[in-house]
Amino acid sequence: MQYHLDGFRPGDPEVSDPALGERTSYMSDEVDVLIVGCGPAGLTLAAQLSAFPDITTRIVERKPEALEKGQADGISCRSMEMFNAFGFAEKVMKQGYWVNETTFWRPAPDKPEHISRQGRIQDVEDGLSEMPHIILNQARVHDMYLEVMRNSPTRLVPDYALQLEDLAVASDGGDHPVRVTLSHLDAAREGETFDVRARYVVGCDGARSAVRAAIGRHLEGDSANQAWGVMDVLMVTDFPDIRFKSLIQSASEGNIIIIPREGGYLVRLYIELDKLGAGERVAARNITLEHLIAAANRIFSPYSIDVKEVPWWSVYEIGQRLTSKFDDVPEAEVAKRHPHVFIAGDACHTHSPKAGQGMNVSMGDAFNLGWKLVSVLQGRSKPDLLHSYSAERRAVAHDLIEFDREWARIMSERPTTTEAGAADASKAQSYFIEHGRFTAGMSVTYAPSVLTGPATWQSRASGFKIGTRFHSAPVIRLADAKPMELGHTIKADARWRVFAFCPEEDPIAKGSAVRRLCDFLFEDPASPVRRFTPSGAADDATIDVRAVFQQSLHDLALDRLPTCLSPRKGRLGLVDYEKVFCADQKPGRDIFELRGIDRSAGCFVVVRPDQYISHVLPFDAYSGLAEFFGEFMEPAAGHCQRKTLNT
Repeated sequence: MQYHLDGFRPGDPEVSDPALGERTSYMSDEVDVLIVGCGPAGLTLAAQLSAFPDITTRIVERKPEALEKGQADGISCRSMEMFNAFGFAEKVMKQGYWVNETTFWRPAPDKPEHISRQGRIQDVEDGLSEMPHIILNQARVHDMYLEVMRNSPTRLVPDYALQLEDLAVASDGGDHPVRVTLSHLDAAREGETFDVRARYVVGCDGARSAVRAAIGRHLEGDSANQAWGVMDVLMVTDFPDIRFKSLIQSASEGNIIIIPREGGYLVRLYIELDKLGAGERVAARNITLEHLIAAANRIFSPYSIDVKEVPWWSVYEIGQRLTSKFDDVPEAEVAKRHPHVFIAGDACHTHSPKAGQGMNVSMGDAFNLGWKLVSVLQGRSKPDLLHSYSAERRAVAHDLIEFDREWARIMSERPTTTEAGAADASKAQSYFIEHGRFTAGMSVTYAPSVLTGPATWQSRASGFKIGTRFHSAPVIRLADAKPMELGHTIKADARWRVFAFCPEEDPIAKGSAVRRLCDFLFEDPASPVRRFTPSGAADDATIDVRAVFQQSLHDLALDRLPTCLSPRKGRLGLVDYEKVFCADQKPGRDIFELRGIDRSAGCFVVVRPDQYISHVLPFDAYSGLAEFFGEFMEPAAGHCQRKTLNT
């Protein structure tokens, strides 16, 4: 990480200096963004916004304090990539359980009343991500987001024991058109209400969302028809795969999913219970912890579990439901007005937890929305940009619902032991393998739009598919020979990235492609860097340009490259040495080869602030690059002025 830009600063570099004239923005009654709910979606959004002192954010939660245990635990590879952008992926990897292999248990062919292992696979395919699939208590993820918020310039903290009572959007409401009435739930002030005015409100308040109800949206879809129990246990067992993620299908007693937990001892068991009748709710069954333990022992036969402690348990119903739109603007009025109220996570899509996607997709919702709110609130982008949130994330949620519906059906089937039924018995394993990219969080592909360009030049970088997340690969940083992942340069700071993969030529030569590029990007008034960077800000304040060369680091010299690739920044005018990279020359690590980049022609890869690829363009497509950004960004006041030439 980079620090000391504006002078030497002792202490922990992950703790930002408080904003000038620090204010307790989370207590304000007039805010830019009000977030309702401190779940994964709410905290992901709050962590993003907390980095911007000029944006007043408040986050409220009806619970009296932060979550301590239970609920979700699966963290996909894609979410780990996102955590890296927030700066705590290493901590999650250190504390969490790594899912390396998944085993499959079904009725033993010679004794179907007993289960036996009949398959095992690598959990994440090679090369899919540099990040692992991790299991860690949702509460710890919350803790890490809360730490990011506490260490941010705004020192943002949640306001607990507050409940939303009413929400209304006034067409003549001025700069803060959303009025929200909140009530206190703490004993000292219980029943007291007060109003907050906001530019934008985001409901991250779960499946019974009060924000969703206030804007007239409804969850629609299948009603619950299957009951499952879940418990986190400390136990002694003779089951041999207790420290592997395991899918167990018994002949007649139901199914279990085993999720080993962090710490080496804790295990989560998802236990299939009875089917529910039409309109029946699981609460009416009065299922106890003893019921869950007994059901687990029946399914585990001939093995058994001796439960010593249960830190958390619950029962739930399977149902897949989705909201028609994720904001407050009716479809017929999209062209007439902009959204001011949004919903994210369980507030707009619900499903079973067995595929491990609930927390992950919810955080993805917030990561998508956060940078868009920052861009609009700071005047970088037109408010039309906010319509893209619902369009993009509802499509993702729809795919999740379809996947979960089929996965839940397969996991609830009774395997057969006849020869004819052998194929049915392996459905779970086959479906798991087939949809491995989905469960890893890598299946999201945003459709062409103002933010996602056409695939006209996709062949220039076939491994960086437009609309998908930026698939990181190894590089060597030129200035200090540090081996690193190029994707790790993307931080959750609402900036765009342009990666310039340079053609096969001498970049030092006069008139080289990279020199012509730098002349355009940093000198030409038509350049998106010049047009959209505020006057007086660093060149990379809005669009961060980085170059990747094919040559070995020993064949290049930073001081002979264009000066814009080692820009001066900050109040002291210090040099940023971290903009230039070389391909790793070791076998199997060349980014040009790994990602199918055209060596002779090179290309640009444009990456959104949430790590998704917006465009691939030829290296000399200056007008195409300018036109792309011009579709949704607003020119900055004064524009950025260069002080040096790229000689």
